[in-house]
Amino acid sequence: MKKITLTLAVVFACFLTFAQQFSDNFDSYTSGSFLGPQSPFWTTGSGIEGGDADALVSSISTYSSANSIYLHDQTNNGTAQLIRLDVGQVFEEGVFTFETALNVSAGQSAIISLMGNTSYNSLYTFHCEFTAGQATPVSVSGGNNVNLPVFSYPQGTWFRFKVEANLTLHLWKVYVNENLVGLWTNPVNKIACIDFCSAYTSTVNYEFYIDNVQFIHQNYSLSNLNAIVSLVKMDKDLLGEQVSTQVNVLNAGEVPINSFDLNLFYQNQIIPMTFSGLNIQSLDTWSFEVPGVVLAPGDQSYIVKITNVNGVLDDILDDNILSGVVSPIVPAPGKMVVGEEITGTWCPFCPSGIVNMNLFKEKYDPYWCGIVIHYEDPMALNEYRENLYDWTDGFPSAVIDRTFGAQVSNMYPDFYTRIQIPPVASIVNGATWDSITRLLHVSVTSNFVLPAYGNYKVACVLTEDDVTGSGAGWAQSNAYASGNYGVMGGFETLSQPVPSTTMVYDHVARVIAPSFYGMPNSFPNNVEAGDSYTTSLTFTLPAEWDETKINIIGMIMDPSGKIDNAGRATIAEAVANGYVGSTLDIPATDLTQVMTVSPNPASTSVTVNLQIAQASNVSMKLVDFSGKVLSERAYGAVQGHYDIQINTSNYKAGVYFVELNLDGRTTAKKLIIE
Repeated sequence: MKKITLTLAVVFACFLTFAQQFSDNFDSYTSGSFLGPQSPFWTTGSGIEGGDADALVSSISTYSSANSIYLHDQTNNGTAQLIRLDVGQVFEEGVFTFETALNVSAGQSAIISLMGNTSYNSLYTFHCEFTAGQATPVSVSGGNNVNLPVFSYPQGTWFRFKVEANLTLHLWKVYVNENLVGLWTNPVNKIACIDFCSAYTSTVNYEFYIDNVQFIHQNYSLSNLNAIVSLVKMDKDLLGEQVSTQVNVLNAGEVPINSFDLNLFYQNQIIPMTFSGLNIQSLDTWSFEVPGVVLAPGDQSYIVKITNVNGVLDDILDDNILSGVVSPIVPAPGKMVVGEEITGTWCPFCPSGIVNMNLFKEKYDPYWCGIVIHYEDPMALNEYRENLYDWTDGFPSAVIDRTFGAQVSNMYPDFYTRIQIPPVASIVNGATWDSITRLLHVSVTSNFVLPAYGNYKVACVLTEDDVTGSGAGWAQSNAYASGNYGVMGGFETLSQPVPSTTMVYDHVARVIAPSFYGMPNSFPNNVEAGDSYTTSLTFTLPAEWDETKINIIGMIMDPSGKIDNAGRATIAEAVANGYVGSTLDIPATDLTQVMTVSPNPASTSVTVNLQIAQASNVSMKLVDFSGKVLSERAYGAVQGHYDIQINTSNYKAGVYFVELNLDGRTTAKKLIIE
């Protein structure tokens, strides 16, 4: 293995001594030839030089003077190119600074890794992939990936990339063109070599140049008293929301830190805080939050500065201040995101769902609509839950707009993604309500603000708040009792189980109509902006449902099944909106019980079983997921028990719908063909 000889120098800087350094601008090498055979410093990951794994010296694009190194993934036999610079030893302390000029071709990728060893079982201290203007670094040890701050870089042009790693303090900084773009505490702090790689994959293309590669290692000694602001991170949230800022203070001195003052600067706000009675030991980090910032429009800078450490000026003032930029999330006009959660009173961890669904309702109304689907308890709507099965992973879990499945404690990223996507239509729910017959007529009007093409569908859900009950199944199982598993919105103070007399359930799904997947072909295949369409449904509310606590949720789903948008209204609000009649009027209760489909999944054939109390004209369609009608037949007047056989042997595996029309009323059941 090649070993490099390092230049030793004495650096006269505060707390930094005895530098070891290296630099190479590649100008002494022959352009058009492989790097490894020409250099005593460079080799490949495999140690085999001069072949496909090696890189070429190039004069096509350079940062300075004559040559650079060109790496790409179009090698002769699909071998990944990986050139390696051994730094001469394994550094675990001191300050290691690596810098290179880098040019990543537009739309292409590059990989740079600072490795903790040179063996096959590699230790990725810092592994950074540059792709399409965004760099994504990770630290990997023992199979565990730790995500590091993502940053941007210019594509298709040269820029300076620098990593400054204080291995003693575990404090790392990344710079692009001398601008600090990332600072963090790294979990791995060993550097043995530096790898530059163009991987060979079918999904990512790699092409980049490097020039003027250099590193320097300096010893580092702790000062007597030194507090470092090692992290500031303001929460990202919706415009106008009040957020907190996470701050980490690192004791980079020898004596404990017992007090300091802090100021957070954001727009015209200054938030002062004083901390005392601390005991931050040498090399320890203390984390805390600064509350009280209301997010303003646009990219806004914020600054955290600490002073008066232990009542005096600490030894190094430059590291007492750190800044960042926060951009609030701006909801798309008229957008409402739907979160469907599965739960059960028998589930010991489902109090987490109760707490988080209520938190989202309180925090994000009117941009959020929560639907809680109970399973195997007195509020169960089992068919609804079974249709959510493919998206969920255990109890409790949630689905955001039927795109992402998430733990109920981590719905924020998916919500933030979906709330920014403009909907094709806004939803207005209208209604009439007869308290004697308990008939609720609902109109779901979709006002299109964008063109829509394909099989968009409408569905309607009724939920109920403040639901209570007594007897078997109404008590809530509670794993958080007595503080088990930490704080959970007050459930840590309650018993196991929580008695039914204490429990009040919100957002309880009562019915979904005409089906989980909505009504196929609710609209024409081509809808223009400015068009409006109304679907009307009829519900008969059981006497035990409190109509003053019912929410009407109209939803529009795109051709792939994602929820594009929703609208929510109480019955009183919907009545005030006004009921809009429609030729598509669906009695939503009981109709879904008329038809069963089995076996499901099916392979060669399926039986549709009908139970029709009164003679009705029946027709049936088999529709694919895009809304295309594959078969259709009218059966005339039908009453009582009636079986219909459908041959499915000629259809491809996938999701289909059996659509039943009963005297103009329509419902649909999902059918899976294997």
